[in-house]
Amino acid sequence: MIYQLYSINNFILDMIVVLACYVYVLITIMIPITLKKKGKISSFAARKTVHLLAGLVVLLVPFFSLPVGRLWAILIATSLTIIVYKSEKGSHVKILDDFYQAIGEDAEEKLHRAYLQGPFHYCVSITLLVTIFAITGFVKDQMYIAISGILIMIISDTLASIVGKRYGKTKINLSWTGTTRSLEGSAIFFITAFLLSFCSLFLFGYVLGILNLPTVIIDSLIIALIGTIVELLSPSTWDDLTVPLITSLLFFVLVNFILI
Repeated sequence: MIYQLYSINNFILDMIVVLACYVYVLITIMIPITLKKKGKISSFAARKTVHLLAGLVVLLVPFFSLPVGRLWAILIATSLTIIVYKSEKGSHVKILDDFYQAIGEDAEEKLHRAYLQGPFHYCVSITLLVTIFAITGFVKDQMYIAISGILIMIISDTLASIVGKRYGKTKINLSWTGTTRSLEGSAIFFITAFLLSFCSLFLFGYVLGILNLPTVIIDSLIIALIGTIVELLSPSTWDDLTVPLITSLLFFVLVNFILI
């Protein structure tokens, strides 16, 4: 029955979205790599550019047809996860070695196999969330929850890192994570996470009559606060996994089970 509903028009439109996804990700990766190789930007700038822009491809997921079309989104996320995992220091595939050299960091140099651990977790979290919300019947109509959690990882984490590196004066040293955060960076994370959560819950909760405005505000504050704590306590190469998964879970629980 599902296959009968998947017409040739659906297939063609899905292939257009698939192509758009791969082209977009390729552009957001190749431009920073090229600029880094030419000495125009630092590894930090290249890394944060990829972190901020590449994951925004999830905004194309809702354009896939239902229900079969969402499987293409899972395939894309999985394939990109594999590519990032294979991007390692000294890879025989030049573009994968270039990718590592452009955005790798010291923490990954200390691994048994020097690969992009942080970006790999970034891709894994996107793949898991897209898969869960695309194929699980109970949550397939709440893809915005997965996208919201991913956007918090993409935008809030990136801005927190940039602000913390440039303006962070009040250092927060957590020896067990092996990382140093800043109060200023965490504050930016909280503010942007709140704004992202509020916009999401307002558009898909309040406007649709599911949530009232006080609930939208309170839920946004809870998500932003917990997300900030998780980011603060997570090692630098693991927050790309912990932040989106935990904030998405919070979104889901608050929207579906805890209505004020």
